[in-house]
Amino acid sequence: MLSGKDNSGFGWDEHKHMVVAEDVVWNSYISVRIIFCLYYLVLTKLISNVDS
Repeated sequence: MLSGKDNSGFGWDEHKHMVVAEDVVWNSYISVRIIFCLYYLVLTKLISNVDS
């Protein structure tokens, strides 16, 4: 894990060459992205209906 000021909770595993984070950090990241994705889908559908 990365440490220090303004840490996002994500880190880099030098041996596996991949992003790592605690489950709590991943779950928070995913839940926020799901909400934004749903807003995007709804807005895209609304806009496409207006253009039709």
